[in-house]
Amino acid sequence: MPQTRRAARPSRTRARTEPPPARAPRRRSELLSRVLVAVPAAILAIVFVDIGGVGWMLLMAILACACLSELYRMLGEWRPVPAVGFAVAIGACLAARYGTIADVAGVALLSLPLVFLAVLTRGQSENSAATITSTLLGVLWIALPFACAVLLRQIPHVGKGILIDVMVGTFLGDTGAYLGGRLFGRHPLAPTISPRKTIEGLGCGTLATILSIVVASLYQQTWLPHSTALLLGVAVALLAPVGDLFESLLKRDIGIKDAGSMFGAHGGALDRLDAILFTVVVGYYIALQLPH
Repeated sequence: MPQTRRAARPSRTRARTEPPPARAPRRRSELLSRVLVAVPAAILAIVFVDIGGVGWMLLMAILACACLSELYRMLGEWRPVPAVGFAVAIGACLAARYGTIADVAGVALLSLPLVFLAVLTRGQSENSAATITSTLLGVLWIALPFACAVLLRQIPHVGKGILIDVMVGTFLGDTGAYLGGRLFGRHPLAPTISPRKTIEGLGCGTLATILSIVVASLYQQTWLPHSTALLLGVAVALLAPVGDLFESLLKRDIGIKDAGSMFGAHGGALDRLDAILFTVVVGYYIALQLPH
């Protein structure tokens, strides 16, 4: 009798199962992340504004050097001379603390012969124009505004208040622009420079800046007229996005997202302070028009 072949039983070996995909960590909202970075920085800044004097000057010199370091790293192909930028930034802050705007200008003017001597010392014969230009960009864009922040704090009676108004208006305006862009943004503001910025966000940021400075002026009525507060609010609202877009233009041209990593996912010092580098200068000149 022929044997019948037993049907092969299905293998009892346990099939290898794919492990369940790892659950992506819950992404913290960008707004919360901004707050967690901005609040401690704002508290630190206000404490040093209140201290004033040498403490404020030292903080400005340190931040200036941090921003210059990021800028010169970005422009590395142009071979800038960081030592000149650092020396001028520190010298300008010292001149602002112990001298006048004329002394600050004198220190800044020294940057040209200094960078020329540095190029000669290097024995550099090529791309010297790029070296000089990139070094002087740091002096004009970064060192001088930080010196203006020192000068502004030095103005008797009004400097401290105007400095706080400028800081509050700049940073609340940035937050308002972010929220407005997220909620209402439809039309790009400068798509070739910063695609995420929108006209609607700009409008919300402008409104937030002006309102914050005007409201702050209600507690400064003894020395800050409403008309001057409104002028300051409008000036800060106009210049803050210009400062932001200025840095965005450089980063897009170089092909990087952030200038540094001092604030982790929120970039470097230059990324956080790009707007105030413009607004603190106009704040200084408006403060000079007030009785002091």
